[in-house]
Amino acid sequence: MSTQADFAAALLNAQLPYPKGLCSRNGADPSRRFAVYRNNVQSSLINALADSYPVVLQLVGEEFFRAMAAIFVQSQPPHSPLISRYGEDFADFIAEFEPIAGVPYVADVARLEHLRTVAYHAADAQPIRPEQVSAALADPQSLTELCFELHPSLHLLDSAYAVVAIWAAHQQEPTLAGIGLNQGQHALVLRNGLDVEVFALEPGASVFLRHLLQGSPLLAAAENSPPFDLAQTLALLIAHNAITQLNYKELL
Repeated sequence: MSTQADFAAALLNAQLPYPKGLCSRNGADPSRRFAVYRNNVQSSLINALADSYPVVLQLVGEEFFRAMAAIFVQSQPPHSPLISRYGEDFADFIAEFEPIAGVPYVADVARLEHLRTVAYHAADAQPIRPEQVSAALADPQSLTELCFELHPSLHLLDSAYAVVAIWAAHQQEPTLAGIGLNQGQHALVLRNGLDVEVFALEPGASVFLRHLLQGSPLLAAAENSPPFDLAQTLALLIAHNAITQLNYKELL
């Protein structure tokens, strides 16, 4: 009997022969039964990618997507029993996939869709009540030490393309009309309750949030970011339950 690795490799690559030593209890040709099993495995992985990357599918078309996904499946088998984690490297694969080089924004759309999946499966965290945040912001004595802990689902993506606009356009009637595809956008992905939300940020707001994620106090994060609307950014975080804890960092 072939090793488990040989068996798995043959499942994902139709160019490989079926593993030696297989037999069928009812006398059927084992190669034909293995071919059915192989097709089911590959189809299930391709379908999982289609479920995780629906906008990418719409952008390239189903036939092209399934052909591209089949190549990805053969080159990158699952490493986890959790099907929701399959395809974590799909965006990097797309970025290097020569047949799609003419539409370079597709890889970043895939990165945005992956962050939505990550956000959906992120740990739960109880948000701070808005009045608690308002009280902390109203205390000038402690503002220099005030730190925000943000929701575990919060992720950022900086793209050279209009990824948020492209993604949003495909939530209804898919069209790219009127979108400046090469106008870079900074995306915020966040789970609010059970809904994963996507927002476009000012460049400075994206830098500011990265500072917060790294543990910088609020004022230091704002001062070390390009100009942006701080009040608007804080209002967004509060309104969408993104702040989960207030800490005070003693400054040296």
